[in-house]
Amino acid sequence: MERFRLLSLTFVLFLSCPALGSAEMLALINYESKPGQPVRREAIAIMDIDPESADFGNILMEIPLPSDLVAHHIFFNRDRTKAYITALGKSILHVVDLAQFPYRLRAIAVPDCQVLEDLVVSEDNRTWYLTCMGSSTVIMGDAVKDQPIKTVSATDAAAAFILYPHGIAIHNGIDRVLVTSTIKPDNMAEAGDTVTVLEASTGKVLSTHKVSTKPSPAKAAPVEVMFSPNANPPVVHITNMFEATLWAGIWDLNTRSFAFHQVDDFGPRQQGMPLEMLYNAKGDRLFVTTAKPGFVNLYDNTDPRQPKFLKTIPAAAGAHHSVLSPDERYLFVQNSLLNLEGMSDGSITVIDLKNDKVLGSIDTLKAQGFNPNCIMLLPNHFQQAGLRASRVLE
Repeated sequence: MERFRLLSLTFVLFLSCPALGSAEMLALINYESKPGQPVRREAIAIMDIDPESADFGNILMEIPLPSDLVAHHIFFNRDRTKAYITALGKSILHVVDLAQFPYRLRAIAVPDCQVLEDLVVSEDNRTWYLTCMGSSTVIMGDAVKDQPIKTVSATDAAAAFILYPHGIAIHNGIDRVLVTSTIKPDNMAEAGDTVTVLEASTGKVLSTHKVSTKPSPAKAAPVEVMFSPNANPPVVHITNMFEATLWAGIWDLNTRSFAFHQVDDFGPRQQGMPLEMLYNAKGDRLFVTTAKPGFVNLYDNTDPRQPKFLKTIPAAAGAHHSVLSPDERYLFVQNSLLNLEGMSDGSITVIDLKNDKVLGSIDTLKAQGFNPNCIMLLPNHFQQAGLRASRVLE
């Protein structure tokens, strides 16, 4: 009990005075048991990932989760006062008020949503958009009251091409939301090859675009889409999970539509399953993870219409989400994809970007039989343009 009181006091001081956090770098990491464990467990760990900290790799506290939730991703709202946790196992979205400690989960029922994937929040911080890969729906929600307000469904005639939605990006400046068509959760052989454009203010489906040069059905499985920071005109990048390609979509100010083209192919580098993207604060660097066999690809993103490949840095099997340290010295890569065999190492790779080398890995969860599913820095240490959750275009 005394240890918990001291831990609580430490956290209150940390949250109230960012200067005291300079010696540590705290991350939210949700995890689940690896297959074959006698008891299944899920939780969100708060871990110090600062390589220069005495607590490096230590879990400072945990938030327990239901063992059958299958918590998937963590997202922040625009002012980073809330964290949203999506789930694959239940039609429930959880929200955490990060301004209140101790942290508490609040469940938001989203009955029209099955297999909750990605979430973005509008620039005015008032509306969130949630992709539902299992029900082929996109849910619009009130981000103040945190309740669903509208369902955009694939059963609607105009929305017929929003199948298996996963990735989502928003740009309120052009009133657009883009959604990827990825895979059918219970049959990965059924994969999409398109990106659908919605009107952000209404949820109206405007157009659907193929993002593959192969004949249909290409089954490219576009998985993530993100707006490149500071791009004018706006540019989105898209990772094709099964096709192992990187695409870009450029906004045309005259036609008010996107034109898409391929910008890179991971196949010649013997890489497969490109997943997540991350930008530095300036927006002139782009990081793309590939889960098989596990790498980070670094691009010069000075011209986001055609990112220039620079180098590959090894991670581990299942390289997935990544975060940058606030000074952009370190890149942390979470290595696990859906507990899939050969793509769930369970570690967190620590990369020194100043010297372009891997410092090592954080094996805290792996050693206990767990796989991390997502990694996000607590708001005090957050890099705005690197905010995977809000798909920010500043």
